[in-house]
Amino acid sequence: MSPLAEILIAALLVLGGIFILVGSWALARLPSLMTRLHGPTKATTLGVGSCLIASMIYFPASGYAFSAHELLITIFLLLTAPISANMIAKAHLHRQGHHIDPNPADGIPESLPPPTSGEDWATFHGAEAEPAEDAPARRV
Repeated sequence: MSPLAEILIAALLVLGGIFILVGSWALARLPSLMTRLHGPTKATTLGVGSCLIASMIYFPASGYAFSAHELLITIFLLLTAPISANMIAKAHLHRQGHHIDPNPADGIPESLPPPTSGEDWATFHGAEAEPAEDAPARRV
């Protein structure tokens, strides 16, 4: 293996380790859920991606055949981490200010109440947002 490949692999591994360390610290130490989301989705994704790219360089430089597994893992990680963080953030925003009792005294309701006007599970408009005038009327 050439010294240039060894230096590049070592640099990627060190960079990946630093990103993973920063992401882990952020997950453990930041105060709220919304700030803790940045640790695993930004820094840790870059850290794992750097380690996988180092692996992609190491094996062909060592004389082994190229394998696309690391590339597929990196692409999957880069696609799924932001989506999962987005869904966690949406759930947090919708639950904000609403306490859900895990053991209600009256039992589990038969069905959920219908959404109020302008409320939708997949979007967050905020407390001050008004529904658009050209929005279609909801059928209940």
